[in-house]
Amino acid sequence: MTTARQLVLDLSSRPALSREDFFVSPANAAAVALVDQWPHWPAHVAVIVGQPGSGKSHLVEVWRQASGAGRMDAAALSAAAVPAALVSGALALEDVDRAPLDQTALFHALNLAREQGGHVLLTAVRHPELWDISLNDLATRLKLAPVVEIAPPDDALLRAVLVKHFADRQIAVDEGLIAYLLTRMPRSMASARALVAEIDRRALEERAEISRPFAARVLVSFASPDLFPEP
Repeated sequence: MTTARQLVLDLSSRPALSREDFFVSPANAAAVALVDQWPHWPAHVAVIVGQPGSGKSHLVEVWRQASGAGRMDAAALSAAAVPAALVSGALALEDVDRAPLDQTALFHALNLAREQGGHVLLTAVRHPELWDISLNDLATRLKLAPVVEIAPPDDALLRAVLVKHFADRQIAVDEGLIAYLLTRMPRSMASARALVAEIDRRALEERAEISRPFAARVLVSFASPDLFPEP
């Protein structure tokens, strides 16, 4: 006999992306300080480095709210698009180390920002020294940019991220469940986001209460049962 299962629509949650919603910890304090120091940056370009899901995009949104910056994927940047992209005097370019990148267009954007007294915020997974930059003038310019790194999350940050992702989905969970997940989940921000999304999806699909036994069943899809034992 097959158990009836609820059809789950793929409805995205609406994340809270204000400055007040960003939890500051030693792992990301330097990146937060950089954003808060704008417009008093030592250069017209700055770089935030961090793993996927580390909070780079949230910080970009915080900066945009303060600066009025435009925002686009670096791969979409072209020389023709630079003037319009920098019309506000500030521009956030995400995933700069993800190919393809128009290096001439990026160099043009950095020059225009300097000429206009504007700013460009870049995000990437790797440090600029590891980017595949063949344009010498661009490489020189990037060497002058302040670079801050978001470190792997500590317990306090992971706890806050779990709570935030549940809250974004309007799911109330108790501290015991958060503590249980925290000691058993993969140690990354991306995993926290994916885990909460999977718990939400399966709870809706199975019409299940989000309890510790239920969460334990979800955890086994993220790693081996030996790492995530049943309670």
